[in-house]
Amino acid sequence: MFCGLSFCGGLVALHITSVCEKNPRGPFKYRQSFCKFMGYFFVSFFMSKIIGFDRHQLHFSSLEDVISHDNEVRFIDAFVEKLDLKLLGVNSLSQSEKKKTGRPAFCDKIFLKLYLYAYLNGIRSSRKLEREATLNIELHWLLEGLRPNYHSIADFRKLNSVALQNLFKLFVLFLKDAGLVGGKVIAVDGTKIRGSNSKKNNYNPKKIQRHLAYIEEKSKTLLEQFEKTDAEEEQGLHLAGVEEKLNRLKRHKIKYEQLQKQLDESEEPQVSTTDPDSRALLVQGVVVEVGYNVQAAVDEQHKLVIATHTINRNDKNALHAISKEAKDNIKAESLTVLADKGYHTAKELEACHTDKIDTIVARQVLVNSNKKGTQPNYMVEHFKYDQENDTYTCPQGETLHTTGKWHTKKRDRNISYQFKKYRTNACLTCPVKHLCTGRKDGRREIERSQYAEAVERNKANYEAHPKLYRKRQEINEHIFGTIKRQWNLYYTNLRGLEKVNGELALIMTVYNLKRAKNILGIDGLMEKLSNWTPKYPTAGFFVINRAKKLHFKPFCFLQINLAA
Repeated sequence: MFCGLSFCGGLVALHITSVCEKNPRGPFKYRQSFCKFMGYFFVSFFMSKIIGFDRHQLHFSSLEDVISHDNEVRFIDAFVEKLDLKLLGVNSLSQSEKKKTGRPAFCDKIFLKLYLYAYLNGIRSSRKLEREATLNIELHWLLEGLRPNYHSIADFRKLNSVALQNLFKLFVLFLKDAGLVGGKVIAVDGTKIRGSNSKKNNYNPKKIQRHLAYIEEKSKTLLEQFEKTDAEEEQGLHLAGVEEKLNRLKRHKIKYEQLQKQLDESEEPQVSTTDPDSRALLVQGVVVEVGYNVQAAVDEQHKLVIATHTINRNDKNALHAISKEAKDNIKAESLTVLADKGYHTAKELEACHTDKIDTIVARQVLVNSNKKGTQPNYMVEHFKYDQENDTYTCPQGETLHTTGKWHTKKRDRNISYQFKKYRTNACLTCPVKHLCTGRKDGRREIERSQYAEAVERNKANYEAHPKLYRKRQEINEHIFGTIKRQWNLYYTNLRGLEKVNGELALIMTVYNLKRAKNILGIDGLMEKLSNWTPKYPTAGFFVINRAKKLHFKPFCFLQINLAA
């Protein structure tokens, strides 16, 4: 029966429309509109289909009505409007040289709102943002109808990397004031992201020497070929090809020699030619990526990121910097930090203790690959230290003494430490010396560094709090999984350590915003924000570049003077 009604309704609609077309001057004043309305009515009633509105119909609506009360853009707008961008350290586009002429510049808050919305929705390209500002109804509301071009959008991010890091720190203070930060226990970890530099354009001395050796061998082969060429009709053409190859090899040789010179002057182990600050970092096993190492300190209470910065080295000497930043960001008196064994460095543990930061860091397992060397039962951890007498007692009960002289050991040009040596003459007649040492003279020697107390203190904390340490992974591992896998932010297109730091700070700010929204909801965040007064950091709180920056000059073939 329903099908019959639908069919009848369709016929009625067609009949009404045809009658109206044949009788344009009927008794109705607005015959065409009425006929269309009746046609839509019968079709929608009898056919049971959802019909859209007429594109040519004029509609009156407000953007305020379109955006729901719990939309994230409302919080972004309210949060940015609370900020004083000068105190935040924003470099205004209107003050840049190329913006001093021409039409008036956009308000800087527009760009800050735009970038918070963009990274919240996984948009990083300035050209895509320009398009979204035209098409996206939420951005129409957020930007009040303004549509900045991609150049201005990109310039704001480029000029305000430090301001974006300060924005992250200020948002952490807001989260603390909102009661979302416990400030007692944090977990520290790092992850590698790809930089805007390929492996091909990353060089170390070994790679450079390999290229130079290849050029030398290839040049020698071409020269021999050049000498053996007979005087034939095609001799001129053939020799011209050989000469061209030799010139190309000469240009490449000059390139690699200049790179080697840069390495020698900087005393660095590697150089990148596209992004000079990026480094080849070990990701896992033998997998290497050229990029950066993102550090993050995550609070235990709600798994919010309270400190972050990006470096271009491994985790070995990164513990104190990220832990101290976390302590300063939340203005804590003391703090307990959890970290994996990659952060276990005696100097870093000592620095944390000096700044009232308790460490629970997994120890690196000592492995003796020499079967004829020290056996497991005679490793250094089985020697007991007597702090009062400054002596060691070995597993056989003999006492090792020191002369008190401090020796210096240098790991590399930036890392060195002092230590004392402990020995005993009883080793010469010890019945188990073959188990204790692999030295030919049979003497066992114990070294105690200047940071030994910090290592022992950390060991005691690690053994006393096994349950707390097991929380480390659940506190911070999922953050990098979310950012890299779900958000696809496993790389950066920005070049330079400062710019990358700014982008990663923005990413962590957005992560905290999403997590805070899931905890309190937009209404709860808006309530907290209405009662919050920004407390801008002092000059010492602002971002300091902790990583080594090398200013390598980009290599360009056009700058080479072959005649020289």
